Amino acid sequence: MQVHNLGRVDYAPTCDAMVAFTAARTAETADELWMCEHPPVFTQGIAGKENHLLAPGDIPVIQTNRGGQVTYHGPGQVVAYPLVDLQRAGYFVKEYVFRIEEAVIRTLDHFGVTGHRVGGAPGIYVRLDDPASHALLPQRPQKKVDGRPAAEPDFTGLGKIAALGIKVSRHCTYHGVALNVAMDLQPYWRINPCGYAGLQTVDLSTIGVTVSWDEAAQVLSQKLGATLST
Repeated sequence: MQVHNLGRVDYAPTCDAMVAFTAARTAETADELWMCEHPPVFTQGIAGKENHLLAPGDIPVIQTNRGGQVTYHGPGQVVAYPLVDLQRAGYFVKEYVFRIEEAVIRTLDHFGVTGHRVGGAPGIYVRLDDPASHALLPQRPQKKVDGRPAAEPDFTGLGKIAALGIKVSRHCTYHGVALNVAMDLQPYWRINPCGYAGLQTVDLSTIGVTVSWDEAAQVLSQKLGATLST
């Protein structure tokens, strides 16, 4: 996988470049991983509802073709866009999502933080009262019991630290995952993050971890390279 550090780039042209790359790639095209940071922007997924945009104000809102609802990108956030041929890699979308989340969990572990999955809610979360705790969450994903409806996601005591939204075209992925490192988190209060009212969003700095954007990006790119290629 070829890694490209794009630095701080505008969202829309970066998205257009991913679409163009995916449309032009062939079975021989090497997978790539684009690491970047965006100026402030709200992005809506294909299922995004207007009522989840509470008060965008002066921050632009861009419609995208990724999955999921509205999220925020801004300075101090590491954004990773894996451009992967799933057919060649040999796994399906569900496992792809799991592998991306696993890379984030391993990145957080590198910095002494325990990342968690929540049933029914993609992304990675941390305990607000004890970010290093390894105790299993009662709201972790569990095997579905036949005849019972899936439980609604429960975010009690948690903060979201990484959001995920992907698109697959011709077996090839684009869009990706965003890890909050040291951000102005105020814009998250202008939306219902990922479509959940009141969901608290955190970054590494607010849970006591001081790390540069460059170091966080380097660790995340290494973990993504490992989990997506094995």
